[in-house]
Amino acid sequence: MAHGPLLRVDSRLSGALVRPDRFSELLSDLGNVQIAVPVLVLVIGYVARRGRAIGTDRWWLPPTAAAVLMALVPAVIVPLKDWTARPGTPAVPPAVGYFPSGHTATAAIAYGSATLILLPWLTSAAARRTAVGICAALVLGVSYGLVRRGWHWPLDVVASWCLATVLLTSLRLLLSRSTRRRSSGTPSSSTGPS
Repeated sequence: MAHGPLLRVDSRLSGALVRPDRFSELLSDLGNVQIAVPVLVLVIGYVARRGRAIGTDRWWLPPTAAAVLMALVPAVIVPLKDWTARPGTPAVPPAVGYFPSGHTATAAIAYGSATLILLPWLTSAAARRTAVGICAALVLGVSYGLVRRGWHWPLDVVASWCLATVLLTSLRLLLSRSTRRRSSGTPSSSTGPS
């Protein structure tokens, strides 16, 4: 993992972007487990409570799926870090295990899952666009902060984006399949989100 054309580009790009400052540190902190996971937990609680209160069929599925997806992040990221054993940037102490970025994956899965399970409960297109925009801004902010601070190479961040895209797409497919099954099956006595 120390040679090759992509890694040379990665090194040059990192060198051009690394300018540690307090703002980039604050942005990268939004990917900390202590910040991103409580946001997801709050949304999970809200969605579960709303779904149960109105008697939505399988109200527990979206919150549970989001929680399981978040729990999968370390189970996937840690072995990848061990397997690749990529060294960090010159801005961090000598060590390995920087690829892929755990902070980026945490942010993408926590904020992305929260957004996906919240979207059906937002009644206007503007509210849904705003939620997606906030999610994207948070993930991009964390990503920018990590690279700008020098805590991760750009490819570490991109790898986590790719992983998060696969995981969030899986969540979206599960949720849409569940919604289709509900609407094509026997009608329930209550109405849930559309």
